[in-house]
Amino acid sequence: MSRLRWILSRLRRTLWVRVALYAVLGVAAAVAATLAAWLPWPLPIDISAEAIDSLLNVIASSMLAVTTFSVTALTSAYGSATSNATPRATRLLTEDDFIQSVLATFIGSFLFSIVGLVALRVSVYGPQGRALLFVTTVLVIVLIVLALLRWIHQLTKLGRVGDTIDRLEDATRRSMQARLDLPFLGGRPLPDDAPDAPAILSDQVGYVEFIDTAALSDLCEDRGIGLDIRVLPGAFVYHGSTLAVPRGGTAADDLADRVRRAFTISAARSFDQDPRFGVIALTEVGMRALSAAVNDPGTAIDVIGRHVRLLTFWGDGWHKAETQEPRYPRLRLPPLRHEDMLDDAFYMMAREAAGHIDILTRLIKGLDALTRTGPQAARQAAAAQLRLACARGAEALPGPDRLRLRRLMDELAVPYGSDPA
Repeated sequence: MSRLRWILSRLRRTLWVRVALYAVLGVAAAVAATLAAWLPWPLPIDISAEAIDSLLNVIASSMLAVTTFSVTALTSAYGSATSNATPRATRLLTEDDFIQSVLATFIGSFLFSIVGLVALRVSVYGPQGRALLFVTTVLVIVLIVLALLRWIHQLTKLGRVGDTIDRLEDATRRSMQARLDLPFLGGRPLPDDAPDAPAILSDQVGYVEFIDTAALSDLCEDRGIGLDIRVLPGAFVYHGSTLAVPRGGTAADDLADRVRRAFTISAARSFDQDPRFGVIALTEVGMRALSAAVNDPGTAIDVIGRHVRLLTFWGDGWHKAETQEPRYPRLRLPPLRHEDMLDDAFYMMAREAAGHIDILTRLIKGLDALTRTGPQAARQAAAAQLRLACARGAEALPGPDRLRLRRLMDELAVPYGSDPA
């Protein structure tokens, strides 16, 4: 995906864009009724201005109230997701297509009714115009009813922990699938012995949110060079951090500037090119559920199961992904390490669950399942996390629970007292 397409994609997911579009359509629908005199056929209905006026008044007053209520409910859902799940999930709520469409429908209907009332009372519409306005009003009412029915259903789960976790899992899976479709972001794997100079350094501080590998590949083709990209989306960079190292050329000022422009650096991470961010956000939900203030072991167990499902999907997909031909052969990028993915998912969860035998049992069984799926590196990373979780449990659990842990370790053939490293 090019940077322009990514920006347009992000713009499409912002709330105000869809609301503004529906608002323009609402105004256009009311104005278009003034052109009814040019229709090639007459409408076989005669509607009085008073009848349409009353309908538009009902829409205008009710849509203003419904929009205000909906914004209040949405704000409450943001607060609930922040306090009960993780603040990282609020972006998924603001970018939800359905929520945006419902709010846009309400606001667009409100503006349609206002413009229609004004035009009706200054006698802009003739008989045919009133007929067309009436038909349009009926269609708008149908859209409002459908939107309200769907919105009521959505409000029953909006902001709930389960709904938030579902959104996080879906966003993480999409990000993983995008990376599996384009492993190494379209380039080739960066070898461990790649040279470190001449380096192109960052002149900003923040998280790498997006890398336009298509633009970098075109730049390399124009210059006849290669490029080793040293950071992945999600990395935190600062002044002097190495972004890339050219191969077969020098880091000239114009080259360095064009390379830097291909890196979008922001104050926060995003889900688009960063599968680890979704895994971390899910882990945060599980850790909050294990805190003394929340004490929700069911949610923690749910998060563990979702981690196992996501990492199984990632491991199984990586077998095929790593054999793909690179789309941008002049680029080389570091891999998304399985050790980091497993660490993001289970390291902190194992620490918080060490004193809870029921949750620790689910975590250990999940890690044991991951030792038997995916590439060898993923299996080894899961085995390392498994040993670490067992070691932490052996230290934190009281006597009877420690015996249960030992029986579980014997069942899974994990050496008791083994080195977790």
